[in-house]
Amino acid sequence: MFLGHALLAFALATLVADWRGWSARRALTLGVVTGAFAAIPDVDVAYAAFALDFGGLTPGAMAQPSTFWDATRDVHRTMTHSLVISILAGPAFGLWAVTETGSRNSRIAGRGVAVVVLAGLIGVAYLTSGPLGGVVMSMFAVAGVGVAALCRLATDLPARTVGLAATAGLLSHPWGDLVTGAPPRLFYPFDARVLDARVLLHGDPTVHLLGAFALELATIWLAALAIAHVADRSWPSLVDRRAGIGVAYGVAAVAMAPPTLDVSYHFVFSILSVGLLCGGVSARSAAVSIPRRLRRQFDFRPLSSATPASRTAVGVRDHALGVAVTSLAGITAALASYVLVYAALAASIA
Repeated sequence: MFLGHALLAFALATLVADWRGWSARRALTLGVVTGAFAAIPDVDVAYAAFALDFGGLTPGAMAQPSTFWDATRDVHRTMTHSLVISILAGPAFGLWAVTETGSRNSRIAGRGVAVVVLAGLIGVAYLTSGPLGGVVMSMFAVAGVGVAALCRLATDLPARTVGLAATAGLLSHPWGDLVTGAPPRLFYPFDARVLDARVLLHGDPTVHLLGAFALELATIWLAALAIAHVADRSWPSLVDRRAGIGVAYGVAAVAMAPPTLDVSYHFVFSILSVGLLCGGVSARSAAVSIPRRLRRQFDFRPLSSATPASRTAVGVRDHALGVAVTSLAGITAALASYVLVYAALAASIA
């Protein structure tokens, strides 16, 4: 779930940048920056490290996702998931990313405004939610400033672009939480509430979980397809036929207890293991085939100072992307087979 927030923002930003005519490298850089900012709101779960009574946890309690989420109930999906906070914090993070190439006065002014805005947000959180709110908002501000500082040091994106990426990333985050857990407080610190409960995809809790997992998987697919698109690669050609191994996962619908949002670890970890298996088999095949293809490509040809190395790097990157896409295809096949078997079982019982 945490990964999905970042990947959705990454994919959308990358595709928009590509549509605007940016180079592949620059579009991917913008995507990474936007995705990093989109992940920041979940910094509020760090409160669980202080709220959980680890000494009193039993093995049964540790297997329940609700144990973790209950510990963060007072702060998770509140202030850091607010659209109001995002609209104010995003530009402030952008101002912190003013580069050293600008004038000294502009850097000081930009960071000064950023400090004032972020300090104001911390003060509002403190007044609205008490000391706990101030602490969580402080973590949010520090995380955002950290990402902005990395953008200033590691990219050539201007502060305005970083600010837009930060705002877009933060605004994209809450929507991925609508089908899992308590709905976010979109207009914090105001009392206005859009939803009082999560969006229910289906009355059957297992079907609801499968739908939520499918949405998350679709988000990861979108990110992979965005990379393939800007890299000018055909994604079907990247999928290894060994991804079909995932179809065998359908037997899990018979062998294990139906998963729900409250008890889902056994489903999530097992189906992800199928993806790792499919990707691992594909990677092993690639590791064997890459040297052979390179020998066929470069044998009996004059050595070039750059071409072989660049072609080798491109080949390795293509196979890395192929392994990732094959893993996704394996998980997709596993999910589809599980859904079909579960639906058949449910129909037979009814």
